Amino acid sequence: MSALEWYAHKSLGDGIFWIQERFYESGNRANIWLVRGSEQDVVIDTGLGLRSLPEYLYSSGLLQDGGAKEDAACRPLLAVATHVHFDHSGGLYQFDRVAVHHAEAEALARGDNFETVTWLSDSEVVRAPSPGWRARQFRVQAVQPTLILQDGDVINLGDRQLTVMHMPGHSRGSICLHDKDRKILFSGDVVYDGSLIDWLPYSRISDYVGTCERLIELVDRGLVEKVLPGHFNTFGAERLFRLASNYISKAGICHKVSTFAMRSLASLALRVTNSRTSP
Repeated sequence: MSALEWYAHKSLGDGIFWIQERFYESGNRANIWLVRGSEQDVVIDTGLGLRSLPEYLYSSGLLQDGGAKEDAACRPLLAVATHVHFDHSGGLYQFDRVAVHHAEAEALARGDNFETVTWLSDSEVVRAPSPGWRARQFRVQAVQPTLILQDGDVINLGDRQLTVMHMPGHSRGSICLHDKDRKILFSGDVVYDGSLIDWLPYSRISDYVGTCERLIELVDRGLVEKVLPGHFNTFGAERLFRLASNYISKAGICHKVSTFAMRSLASLALRVTNSRTSP
């Protein structure tokens, strides 16, 4: 299957494109965002990487302005992982320039498929990307990041800047990217319009509460109007406030006890799954 078949996209305007893997039909299917800049383009998350995402970006014309083929070749392209979970980081190996938060840089560099929580089934991939492909063969490949991110760093695209916000809780190296001028938040799995997951290895409820408090502060200060999340549909500031507030209100002792049990089971299952060798 070609990259043009595997991926699909739509424009949200203002140099932002929403890309998805068409034949990965799962709640884990991550949103991939392309943000165009005057001096640099950024891909936020890369999906599973079962087909070449860079090939798709070039062959679909997403990296060209006005049909100028030389434009795509001249402008740098940076792949940023909001975190290293497999559904977001699987395609990072396809890019020459890769950025990730320092808390997860080592896990990415060694291809740690426990920390990437790699968990993929054949039933979720409804058309095989290549003949004979099987989910049990899938692993997040080791990638040496070329850029290590910290809270407060700014990724300069020329005519727009994306500020890194370290927002742990879902994972220890989760980040959001904040376009302050346009009041857009690329939130990864920090927050999306669904049940927030805090029971994976390296999830931490106390961190998540602090992260949600930062999200509420962004809304209170009028700094976010639109959220482009790691899964599902986009939403606005009012929904962001409600999602963050709801998490904080439910993060009591009962939630912590049940989450501990779920994390223990998830960790055991992941260790068993990722200890198997593919044929």
